[in-house]
Amino acid sequence: MSVTLPESVDAWRMVSARRSFQGALPIAAMRRLSEALAGTAGEARFELDFGRDEFDNAYLDVRVEAPLTVICQRSLEPFVLPLNVDTRLGLIRFEREEAGLPPGNEPLLIAEDGKLVLADVIEDELLLALPLVPVNPDSTLPDDVVPPSPEEDSDEGRSDNPFAVLRELKK
Repeated sequence: MSVTLPESVDAWRMVSARRSFQGALPIAAMRRLSEALAGTAGEARFELDFGRDEFDNAYLDVRVEAPLTVICQRSLEPFVLPLNVDTRLGLIRFEREEAGLPPGNEPLLIAEDGKLVLADVIEDELLLALPLVPVNPDSTLPDDVVPPSPEEDSDEGRSDNPFAVLRELKK
């Protein structure tokens, strides 16, 4: 178990050694993710586990918890979205190997030299987990946007029959 995250690793050696990494990565250090956020405060806590499954497929388990500051698309106010990622990536050398992965494994194509940048894997998984339209569950619509409730609608000038106005015009 390692608490420091190396810049890059040899994926196949990590699988053979069944290496694990855990620690924290500042959100501000993830450039692509930072561009999609309203703020870069905080850190992403991660656990990465390399191994082989019962069918001898190489995998990387990725677990990340990160409080991400995004803009609510309902109220246009920033809020902290607690994001949890728990996924298994099936490590493959060639695209044709994707079909051999067990269900539930997402493919991760490894370069010919076996080099894998773990910080990029963490950032990619957080980007994929970000909602397209973030909405704060505690937010409400502004009063000028909310339509009046049926009780507030006045019944003056309206009859129960929508064709009553046409009937009056016909007379």
